[in-house]
Amino acid sequence: MDFNFSEEQDAIRSLADEVFTSKATIERTKEIELSAERVDRELWRELASTGLLGIALPEEFGGGGLGLSELYALLEEQGRHVAAVPIWETTLAALAVNEFGSDSLRAELLPSVADGSRFLTVGLEEFGPYTGGDPLTTAEQDADGNWTVTGEKAVVPMTHVANLALVSATASTGTALLLVDLSAEGVTLEQTQSTNWEICANVTFAGAPAQLIGAADGTTVPWLIDRVELALAAIQWGVGSGAVAQAVTYLNGRKQFGRPLATFQAVNHQLADCYIDLEAMRVTLWQAAWRISEGLDLGTSVLVAKWWATDGGQRVVHRTTHVHGGMGVDTDYPVHRHLLWGKQIAATLGGSSSDLARLGAQLASGVEVLA
Repeated sequence: MDFNFSEEQDAIRSLADEVFTSKATIERTKEIELSAERVDRELWRELASTGLLGIALPEEFGGGGLGLSELYALLEEQGRHVAAVPIWETTLAALAVNEFGSDSLRAELLPSVADGSRFLTVGLEEFGPYTGGDPLTTAEQDADGNWTVTGEKAVVPMTHVANLALVSATASTGTALLLVDLSAEGVTLEQTQSTNWEICANVTFAGAPAQLIGAADGTTVPWLIDRVELALAAIQWGVGSGAVAQAVTYLNGRKQFGRPLATFQAVNHQLADCYIDLEAMRVTLWQAAWRISEGLDLGTSVLVAKWWATDGGQRVVHRTTHVHGGMGVDTDYPVHRHLLWGKQIAATLGGSSSDLARLGAQLASGVEVLA
């Protein structure tokens, strides 16, 4: 595989960094954290106007016509700046609609995602340990061909701004993705917040009307989960990189015994370990992303990238918090956000133990380890 980014991808990364640097400042982030929505709509509009929000959507619907690699580059920059906007939730739901939805649904939803006028969300997690098995939420089709969803989804993000949720469920013929109107009869939302202070909800479906996306044949849910797990890995890499950058600035400016903290051997060892983890996260992320983009067999690549993001990502945010000393846990200082984001991402779709268990199951079933 080629680890080099194209000129186009480098330009997208540079543009994303410019937008987040100018709009997602520390002062602005503090302001958003105290707002009712905790969503930076000004940043969202900027991402839409620059074309970044729809970068992976088809050009015919107002998107950039590019791919997942470009989207993951955008998500890396979001993680680096810990910017409060629901990019992965909205974009990956839209990509699933583009991949499996009807022409009429694509024409209805995708332009409004690309121009930033619509938020979407994704409901994949349920209560109890995440195993990657079939969802407990069920989907049924009546004699007239109408679908309903029954069950519970845990910590569904951004339900207070998204009116549609793409949820996973199990039907009689296999797992399926269904689009549900969150304001419909039979849908109950219990609002809560995640570790990184984002507003989310535990959602109960009691025979809620739904629209099947694609076929209920067990192919659509794994398709979405693979892409979500790599999206989380991309954000986590950005979160870790941003935390290390802040640590380097802090340690070079803070002195003890007449010299910068950055010159102390114990501190150097901590940051060297961070570098090793970040490199492993980066390589495994882009290997898996490249295989998806090329339409190749994924083997264990997605779960390996997910495990490194979960396990290594947590180590990075903990180490960078530690080397800040007391400042690391001071909520007036920005690095604490990287710790909270890192812990939230590491707990999404199962923690490191869950990832290893799933990876072991894949190996036991004969799934190939791909270099």
